[in-house]
Amino acid sequence: MTSVLGDFFDLQRGTTYKSALLGQPGPVLLGLGSIARNGGFKGDNLKTYGGPCDPRHLLEPGEIYVSLKDVTQSADLLGAVARVPSYIPLGRLTQDTVKLVFKSEDAPRTYLYWLMQTPQYREYCRAHSTGTTNLGLARDDFLGFEVPPLNREREWVVDLVQNIEDKINLNRRMNDTLESMAQAIFRDWFVDFGPVRRKMAGVTDPVAIMGGLITDANRAAEVAALIPDALGDDDLPVGWQLLALSDVADQTKGSTNPQALPDTVFEHYSLPAYDSGQEPAMDLGVTIKSNKVPVPAGSVMLSKLNPEIPRVWIPNAHAGLPQIASTEFLVFKPRSACGRGLLYFMFRDPTVRQIMEGMVTGTSKSHQRISPPALLQTKLVVGDGSAFGAFEEIVGPMVERLLALRAENRTLAQTRDYLLPRLMSGEVRVGDAALEIAA
Repeated sequence: MTSVLGDFFDLQRGTTYKSALLGQPGPVLLGLGSIARNGGFKGDNLKTYGGPCDPRHLLEPGEIYVSLKDVTQSADLLGAVARVPSYIPLGRLTQDTVKLVFKSEDAPRTYLYWLMQTPQYREYCRAHSTGTTNLGLARDDFLGFEVPPLNREREWVVDLVQNIEDKINLNRRMNDTLESMAQAIFRDWFVDFGPVRRKMAGVTDPVAIMGGLITDANRAAEVAALIPDALGDDDLPVGWQLLALSDVADQTKGSTNPQALPDTVFEHYSLPAYDSGQEPAMDLGVTIKSNKVPVPAGSVMLSKLNPEIPRVWIPNAHAGLPQIASTEFLVFKPRSACGRGLLYFMFRDPTVRQIMEGMVTGTSKSHQRISPPALLQTKLVVGDGSAFGAFEEIVGPMVERLLALRAENRTLAQTRDYLLPRLMSGEVRVGDAALEIAA
């Protein structure tokens, strides 16, 4: 007898919430924004909710929820499933998400979770969508998706894709740590002037002067020697300057017309891809119909749209493919006095982001943009060439490690996506078995 999803679980729909209570202590809201395109958890821009919560609407780590609606015509979120990660202690459904309530403790939860990320399942959801503007997936249609029996081959695929996912998540956590460390160094040096203030307070140990962020005593002494001993009348470190973006970076000019180069394969960075949580934020193999901004090696990309959303990206170079970006991205190359690490963490610093938020043009919230000429002339960073160079020597290896882990995740994701269709077919070939050894 053929099983369907409804044989394994019931559904618990979420409910609305009061926006005034967002950001207050409480569970994390798990709405459409927490689900990646075609499935998976999306952890950026999460918000907590401080209002009352029905226990039926709460989720603990490992629990699974799904979207039965979508506001896009692509239906990428229709039927898309996510699992609460271990770092979210408690989540809360919204009116747009539904929790899977399993009927038995021994239900094959991991198998069903990955089954609902196969291309066959995703195509089933699109084929059963209803509506024109706001798409929906009927409860009975969702629960009626047929579940192949869990045989040995499918168990093997499930174990492998789960191991791959665990490694991807580990890499992401490592990257979060690297970014946090580098961001802390940037802010301590160039925003709070922590090393200068510690010198003024009489601290003499080089490691302590650098706030413990450089643990090697010899290297800490070298860097501490580059730090001024006092603040001037302008409240800036003596000898340092308040510099405009144009002093530390050049904006990439010109455009690329992909249609004029029909035989060229481009890596295309777009805002929808970035916002969907893709890693890297790119669309590969899509039809590109308009001019794009070329992205030279060593660049940093910054979205000029709605700067309150920190869309900043250091692109990886993959297989030597030429890279282009949506015209909503501004592309900058660091000048000799600094490096891309300085640009990246400067653009992500809250103080700098507040400056950018205050210089937008446009009245509509969805169309507020930064003026590139105005941004280039805006004073954004304090320092000098020596301090910038020392920062890059310390942070540069962190950036390289971050990019390497991101590239590894891309390869892992490609392997996972290669295996997922085999959950439905149950076919495993010798070539697939080799992946187990490589993993």
